[in-house]
Amino acid sequence: MSLTHVEPHPLLDLRAFEISPPAPQGTLPDATSLRALLTLDSPAPVHRSEQVKTAIRNLLREGGFAPNGRNKPSSEYLVKAVEQGRMGPDDGLLPLVDLCNVVSLHSGLPISVIDLDRREGKLSVRIADDTGYVFNPSGQELGVKNLLCIHDDHGPCGAPVKDSLRTRTTDDTTHSLFVIWGSNEVPEQTEKAAQWLQELAKQQGWYVGPVPL
Repeated sequence: MSLTHVEPHPLLDLRAFEISPPAPQGTLPDATSLRALLTLDSPAPVHRSEQVKTAIRNLLREGGFAPNGRNKPSSEYLVKAVEQGRMGPDDGLLPLVDLCNVVSLHSGLPISVIDLDRREGKLSVRIADDTGYVFNPSGQELGVKNLLCIHDDHGPCGAPVKDSLRTRTTDDTTHSLFVIWGSNEVPEQTEKAAQWLQELAKQQGWYVGPVPL
């Protein structure tokens, strides 16, 4: 597959990968080696920093979005969740989500994960118009006007803040798209995160393929 269009953006340094486990992720063995990395001080080849945090906020602000309050980048939410004990090695979710959370936590870069079999039509990346989507089972909605988003034929479905419930991975997922929302203000960070993401996925025995941009 490919992203049919990535809208030019002065700060966006995007990486995208297809990642497919050999069976539905809900049937896979527990990814304990991944979850063990869900601590703030676990070893990693890439490290979050205030410079990265500022660069990602600048990335989101560029289109007019305000990355504060409940609209902070998902990578900041992960740090807070681990600090407060709401996420850790004993709190794994689904394996693909655990992979996303580990790399995002340590790199400080937001990462979107989409079930490719739940999308509608072609995928592209651009700043969203005046719209939003439901992001959790309780029906809460994220307003994505002016926010960089992944779009399918139905509308926006993934973003550096929260991904849409509509295309989120489930127990049945076997074919996913990972999008790393990097900034060209910290280009080495994006490349390190992309390399580590691929290495961790391959260690699990999953297929990994770069997505042409």
